[in-house]
Amino acid sequence: MVTIKSKREIELMKIVCKITAKTYELLEKEIKPGMSTYELDQIAEKFIRQQGGIPAQKGFPSDLRGVPNFPATLCVSINDAVIHGIPSKNVIIKEGDLVSVDLVVSKNGFYGDAARTFIVGKTTKQAQELVEVTKQSFFQAIQFAKVGYRIGDISNAVDTYVRQFGFSVVREFQGHGIGRQMHEEPGIPNYGKPGRGIRLEPGMTLAIEPMVIAGKPDIWELEDGWTIVTQDGSLAAHYENTILITENEPEILTI
Repeated sequence: MVTIKSKREIELMKIVCKITAKTYELLEKEIKPGMSTYELDQIAEKFIRQQGGIPAQKGFPSDLRGVPNFPATLCVSINDAVIHGIPSKNVIIKEGDLVSVDLVVSKNGFYGDAARTFIVGKTTKQAQELVEVTKQSFFQAIQFAKVGYRIGDISNAVDTYVRQFGFSVVREFQGHGIGRQMHEEPGIPNYGKPGRGIRLEPGMTLAIEPMVIAGKPDIWELEDGWTIVTQDGSLAAHYENTILITENEPEILTI
């Protein structure tokens, strides 16, 4: 069931989303070659807790039997890893890496969700284009995040934009509603036909998150039960914000 947030609930959403946004501002300053993904994770967790927030992904249960709950604050996925990479002291960030970070914070019973792909140092022209196209596909999509449009209009906008550059969207994972739960209805794929799905209404809060691959869209899940990588080894990027549907333009809560 899709939940419409009250004015009070929206104010609480804004508080937690602000912590999410500020965490990314900090990470952008701190990330550098030579540091481990574990160090990056520790920086984020310390800051979130100082702000009175809770790292919501830490301890998140796996869908697979026998796979441990997610052990960290951040999902940190490098280069051909698309999403859900587990931070480690043994994974060192290098010059030229694409580092995709996904973060969910909770506070006062509400959640804020966002993702960014950082370019560490100098990288290739294709890698830069991939990161920029992934980000811009989000902004293309939210042109349709308005009253009267449907979920399919958002989904189609992401895919249409991405394919213009010869890139692919991930089909097995998607955006989602968000609020008192990390994942709420509706699901928001990054592909689909316009004019399909539920109509958007004021008070809906959505996490729209293009996941884009430079090569073919096929993916693998690694043996850790979490990390998703591209099958052909091509680069991947991820960009996400939590937004609010209003009577007018959508409001981005995690910027």
